[in-house]
Amino acid sequence: MIILGIDPGTRTTGYGLVTKTGRDVQHIDNGLISPPAKSPLPDRLKEIYTQVQKLIHEFKPQAIALEDLFVAKNARSSLILGHARGVIMLAASQGHVPLYEYSPAQIKRTVVGYGQATKEQIQKLVKIHLRLNEVASEDASDALAVALCHCQHSR
Repeated sequence: MIILGIDPGTRTTGYGLVTKTGRDVQHIDNGLISPPAKSPLPDRLKEIYTQVQKLIHEFKPQAIALEDLFVAKNARSSLILGHARGVIMLAASQGHVPLYEYSPAQIKRTVVGYGQATKEQIQKLVKIHLRLNEVASEDASDALAVALCHCQHSR
C-alpha cells in the first residue's frame, strides 16, 4: 500500500510517500510544495491543489494521511491553514483516494512515543524508521511522520 502523508501549510506544504508491505515500511519520496510567498492566497491554494493532484496521479497512493488542524494562538492562522487543508481534501476526493486525519499529538506519540516531541526529535526518528541517508526537511519529515502514523493505525 502506498501512503501519501501531508503536512499542510499555505507557505510550505510537506509531503512524504511510503509503501507498506506487511510490517515493512519503505520510503518512496518526500519534498515540499512551496508556492511563491508573495502570491495571493488563492494562487497559493491553487498551486497546492495542483501539486497534490500531480502526486496522486504519479504515485497512485491508496491512502492520504493528513495532519489534523490544531488550534493556533492566532485564529487567522488557523483559518488560513484550514483553506490549505480544504484544497488537499478536494484533491483527495477528486482523485478517489481515501483520506485519514491524525492529530499532531497522535502523530508524535506514534513516531516518537511522546505527544509533545520537538520537530528535531521527529526528524531524527523519521530518519531512523525509514533508514534515510539524511534528515529530511522539517515539513517533509512531518509529512513522513503522518504517513508513518497511518501505517501504524491502518489495518
